[in-house]
Amino acid sequence: MSERIPAKVIETIDPRRPLQLTPAKSGGVIHTRSFTGLFRTLRLCGAGSLLLLFFATAWLNWDGRQAVLWDLGNSQFHIFGATFWPQDFVLLSALLIIAAFGLFFITVLAGRVWCGYSCPQSVWTWMFMWVEKVTEGERHQRIKLAAAPWSADKWLRRGAKHGLWLAISLATAIAFVGYFTPVRQLVHDLFTLELGLTTAFWLFFFTAATYLNAGWLREQVCLHMCPYSRFQSVMFDDNTLIVSYDAARGEHRGARRKDSQPQAEGLGDCIDCTICVQVCPTGIDIRDGLQLDCISCGACIDACDSVMDKMGYAKGLIRYTSERALAGAKTRLLRPRLLGYAAMLLVMIGAFAWALNDRALVQLDVTKDRGLFRENSLGQIENIYRLKVINKTQQPHRYRITLAEADRFRLQGKQQLQLAPGEIADVPLSVAMLAEAAASASQPLHFSIADEDDPEIRVTAKSAFVAPIHR
Repeated sequence: MSERIPAKVIETIDPRRPLQLTPAKSGGVIHTRSFTGLFRTLRLCGAGSLLLLFFATAWLNWDGRQAVLWDLGNSQFHIFGATFWPQDFVLLSALLIIAAFGLFFITVLAGRVWCGYSCPQSVWTWMFMWVEKVTEGERHQRIKLAAAPWSADKWLRRGAKHGLWLAISLATAIAFVGYFTPVRQLVHDLFTLELGLTTAFWLFFFTAATYLNAGWLREQVCLHMCPYSRFQSVMFDDNTLIVSYDAARGEHRGARRKDSQPQAEGLGDCIDCTICVQVCPTGIDIRDGLQLDCISCGACIDACDSVMDKMGYAKGLIRYTSERALAGAKTRLLRPRLLGYAAMLLVMIGAFAWALNDRALVQLDVTKDRGLFRENSLGQIENIYRLKVINKTQQPHRYRITLAEADRFRLQGKQQLQLAPGEIADVPLSVAMLAEAAASASQPLHFSIADEDDPEIRVTAKSAFVAPIHR
């Protein structure tokens, strides 16, 4: 098994230069610089797809109803053609466990890329930063505006920024709450001021949470509130791909002319432009080594590669690589820990798919009457039962109730049912014993319910028949 990355002190401070703290370390506001590059494009494509999925899915219809809806009032969770009930929530737990193992797998393989590319906190923060750039200008303009006294221009720019932030936050809240209450009715009630108190509270809550998290807290959520940032480094080993600065190639860093000979001056490839710090959403200096604050977004890689291009140097001074590769060895992608997570992930996905396909589409619960037994008009011992039947599909079905022990017991009552989609029926039935004497005081019974049009849809529930023993 690969060794974990040992803790060590990386000293990159040149004593000839005064110490300068990054915004993240000094507690200042982080103003990120605009940049372009491969990883930014990948992040935009991924984040754009996730945003489209989040905002658009709530508006899709399926068979005359909202395609994805968690109907809390009726305890039903609709996902396109499937309906899930509280009894199916074990599947939700399994799905969350699969997601956790997927996160473990990707962390061992490529570090904290979930945070940099797919985490909602990061996606919304990048979106809010884009709004900030549109309303207040580029990095140097934002810094200048922040230091300037209040004026009409500053009020206008700040007002536009916060107005757009609130609009995005409200749209986010509507989309989120729209998965729990029909979104079309929600929007209608919002604009006609007919919202219920509970719905209005949750809209306000999620609007405020989005506005505060993505607009004000930003990187502080990643640095101080996110539990993943606390344990993700424990999962790294010396083969994990992480964003790293190649100190052997970059040091000693320093400014120089493009046509100079850095080797003759004792300089590495790093020109100390600090653009890698200026583009970082958490405000760290990646040249200080692996840090808890790094979200592996690759922004510093894109920025540094653009500088290397301008200087005529090879790209990759900052890159996704491993500790082994930086030490001159070869990165081992296939290793026991990674293969173990992959195997567990495949097994759990397979088990989840099987459980999803095998889940019952009709539910049967049998409750015996609290009375022990009674004698009917024919002199037979009789027990009373209540059957709860749930049609868990999205189509109407006809069902027939049967008893496995029909050779020894007679089922009496309504034995055919017609249930609408999602309908719950409470069916009283009695069971009479055909024998004159009971073999034992308690005998097992097996009630079954089957779809008359599709015999494959069948479930069985067990109960007991109580009778006196004649001696």
